[in-house]
Amino acid sequence: MEIKLIKSLERLLANVFNEYLHAHGFHWNVVGSDFAQLHKFFQKIYEDVYESVDPIAENLRKLNVSAPFHLSQFTELKDTPELNSDNAMGMISALYSLNANVIANLNEVFKLANTLDEQGICNFIAGRIEMHQKWSWQLRSFKG
Repeated sequence: MEIKLIKSLERLLANVFNEYLHAHGFHWNVVGSDFAQLHKFFQKIYEDVYESVDPIAENLRKLNVSAPFHLSQFTELKDTPELNSDNAMGMISALYSLNANVIANLNEVFKLANTLDEQGICNFIAGRIEMHQKWSWQLRSFKG
């Protein structure tokens, strides 16, 4: 059962890193009448998501496995797509979709960690679920 938790955490790390890259790239490239607001909003997302990368990797280390770190490993492990958009609403929709996948992955990790009595992992993941639900609500609000 622990191997399922490890694999789920590895996938989470890759998916979260993919979401971070998208949010940061959209921050750089957003244009339009909502530029200032979205530029700041995307920054809040990428800063928060990036701050969770290290703790996810550290939870893998606590399980006595190496954390993946090569881009090729992330590409292989992630189950979220690489999405492109050249307009603000497309960027918001892409982030909403990536975030929804991360929430599903977080819920999977939580259930597996809870089954194994890995309460430290559960506590961290519960906080991340709450934060990604906030991003989901805010992204959904932009979409209208």
